[in-house]
Amino acid sequence: MTNTPETGTDPTPATTRPKVSAWNIANVVTVIRLAMVPLFAVCLFVPGTGWRVTALVVFLVASLTDLLDGELARRYGLITDFGKIADPIADKALTGAALISLSVLDELPWWVTIVILGREAGVTLLRFAVIRHGVIPASYGGKVKTVLQIAAIVSYMWPGVPGPIRWVVMGAAVVVTVGTGLDYVIRAVRLRQVAKRARAR
Repeated sequence: MTNTPETGTDPTPATTRPKVSAWNIANVVTVIRLAMVPLFAVCLFVPGTGWRVTALVVFLVASLTDLLDGELARRYGLITDFGKIADPIADKALTGAALISLSVLDELPWWVTIVILGREAGVTLLRFAVIRHGVIPASYGGKVKTVLQIAAIVSYMWPGVPGPIRWVVMGAAVVVTVGTGLDYVIRAVRLRQVAKRARAR
């Protein structure tokens, strides 16, 4: 969930907003979340229920920081282009590490991991491809996608969750992930068209 308001845009006109340093508390939280990714992966691969629970706790704490940095950015006006880019990258690093690890451990089919990470990589590349025209902020659907992915990963990591429940939640996450990916493509095309019309004036 990126450091943007629920509407996906900062309502304050760019010409009247004071310049915000990229190194603010919201972005620091984002960087901390990124630093937690390798710790999570190590805990997940160490044998033993205790380490499994530790990995789950680290994952949940890292996921909660996603809500924290967004709230800090909105409440204190700390929305920056760095946050709009770094925040989704941190999200993708966390979910990507979880999905790949679960597939390596033979607990999650590789096709699920490939579909989700393929979409995430494609959207990230798309953001950078059109960044000269503007930043594509996260949509509400993107937030739902993130929540579903977290819930699905937690269901696979939490001991004793029935297989059918895991598949239903993960299936919903895959469907929304693909759907929001198509939405980003449409928004990127529109952003480019608007930029072209602006230059033609």
